[in-house]
Amino acid sequence: MRSHRPAMLTAEEAAALHPAPEVTESKVRRLRLLATDPNPKIREAVASSYNTPEDLFLTLAKDPDEGVRGCVAKNEATPCDILRMLADDRSETVRGWVAVNYFVPSDVMEKLATDRSRTVRSLVTWKASLAEEGQPAERQPEEGQPAERRPVSAV
Repeated sequence: MRSHRPAMLTAEEAAALHPAPEVTESKVRRLRLLATDPNPKIREAVASSYNTPEDLFLTLAKDPDEGVRGCVAKNEATPCDILRMLADDRSETVRGWVAVNYFVPSDVMEKLATDRSRTVRSLVTWKASLAEEGQPAERQPEEGQPAERRPVSAV
């Protein structure tokens, strides 16, 4: 039976077999429209998209809903300057998502290491321990990620 089981693909192999559709102006217009929806869950979906334009990330980072700001904070496509801004968010949850974002700049991690929230500080410590254990110490940016962004996994 083992010889007949399906082959397991790596994430890269699966992505190559099923490429993401092209980002069109129409898709960006839809994201812009959905970002103004009164339902915060719809705005969260826009904040979670890798195709969200930078100016829209900035708008959503200022959203009154904590869940929307949290989705911006955990999105690996969020620009570093916006992550820096969210590191000062009034919500401990949002700051926690910034701390575990794989592409958060090291200066932000240093700042969060002294955060007033024990939970945020614990997340920074946990993430640093992953780097020490040799877990995802280095990861290539996914297609569409700016080349200058590099993952930071420790303080």
